[in-house]
Amino acid sequence: MLLHFTKMHGLGNDFMVVDMVTQSVRLPTDKIRRLADRQFGVGFDQLLIVEPPTDPDMDFRYRIFNADGSEVEQCGNGARCFAKFVRDKKLIGRDTIHVQTAGGNIELNILANGEVSVDMGVPRLVPEDIPFRAQEQRPTYDLRIDGEEYEVSAVSMGNPHAVLQVDDVNRAPVERLGSVIEQHKRFPKRCNVGFMQVLDKAEINLRVFERGVGETLACGTGACAAVVAGQLQGLLGDDVRVNLPGGTLNIHWPGEGHSVIMTGTASRVFEGQTRL
Repeated sequence: MLLHFTKMHGLGNDFMVVDMVTQSVRLPTDKIRRLADRQFGVGFDQLLIVEPPTDPDMDFRYRIFNADGSEVEQCGNGARCFAKFVRDKKLIGRDTIHVQTAGGNIELNILANGEVSVDMGVPRLVPEDIPFRAQEQRPTYDLRIDGEEYEVSAVSMGNPHAVLQVDDVNRAPVERLGSVIEQHKRFPKRCNVGFMQVLDKAEINLRVFERGVGETLACGTGACAAVVAGQLQGLLGDDVRVNLPGGTLNIHWPGEGHSVIMTGTASRVFEGQTRL
């Protein structure tokens, strides 16, 4: 059968988006891996699936699969693309969209300038909720890797993140250290790893090694997690410009107990179909 899809990206973090509201297909892990292959398939960082909700208060269910076929809880750049996709496909007519995810319910808002603002929910900081193995909640934790100690923050934005402060993201060992921290035993569900360079209270540079993918050009939940981590350490204010290799996101977080609001662009690349 033919599978119809849309290729999209959020600041270069690219997605294959599939409407499972008007079409019905089965995509097992091995098929997702083949579709993700950049030489022999469509090629993407994540596969995004739009489904009818199981919660009657939500408009859609949003599912995310990494290039390795693993299903994950949340993807911020994908959420913005999701909002543009369902509006462009006329699956909904409203600018405010309520979406069910494995990491919790989120609210998407399409702005007049075409950007999408996403209420990413309240960050989870209690270690067992991330999940992260620690005796108590702290702004930072010491992580032992190959005989060396690294200071990291641990935050969940519906998916687990480790955030390290670095002097210069261009010289940070993203590939080497990211792959080790992703699979560190203190993160039982693995994690995304952010390398954050603080420029001032209102701006950071960030690179992210994503769980099950590797380094991507942008990571929305990673940007949110970095701002939360920086603010908890007293390094950042409520409104922060996050510069990623693929572009810029604006993050607003008033502090503990409040939702993180992420705003940025979403772009359609092309429409396609592939025979399964």
